[in-house]
Amino acid sequence: MSEFLEQPLLIAFTGLNRYTAQIDRIEDLAVARIMSEYYQLTGSVVRGAGGRVVKFTGDGALAVYPPEESDRAVLGLLELKRAADALMEARGWECHVVIKVHFGTVATGEFGSDADRRYDVLGKAVNLTARLDASSGIALSAEAFRRLSPVVRTRFKKHTPPITYIRLEDSHQPRWAKRA
Repeated sequence: MSEFLEQPLLIAFTGLNRYTAQIDRIEDLAVARIMSEYYQLTGSVVRGAGGRVVKFTGDGALAVYPPEESDRAVLGLLELKRAADALMEARGWECHVVIKVHFGTVATGEFGSDADRRYDVLGKAVNLTARLDASSGIALSAEAFRRLSPVVRTRFKKHTPPITYIRLEDSHQPRWAKRA
């Protein structure tokens, strides 16, 4: 029996645009304190929406949600965007949270060497999620968008090419927020 499973999941990547510009101007311990707050916020919101943070890497997070939680997940990610942007503004950071969301089948399981084995998700769907263009807001793949109820879909508009759906509010960001 294989130690890995194939599972359909809603996949989300989060990150901070202009992260490097922010950390270059302050001490590492100050960065650590702010990022710890951001990680706490992200973990709380993801868990509250039925998901799991798979890992944090620098300014990024990878989270997954069961398919039946797609609406709840996306509404939670919208809340994360609002709350994390407010946190960064309150800390004097000129950056915004960028969130990319896709739905697809992934390989799940414990990966790594014996002492360092951890749950992870791998596969084409994870890579596709990472490559979505979200610039300064939230982007959903067409597959993720189709998982949503009509009510939640109204929070997004079609954006091409390739087809993604961006949050309506992200159409009008400050100029500095659009830089990667």
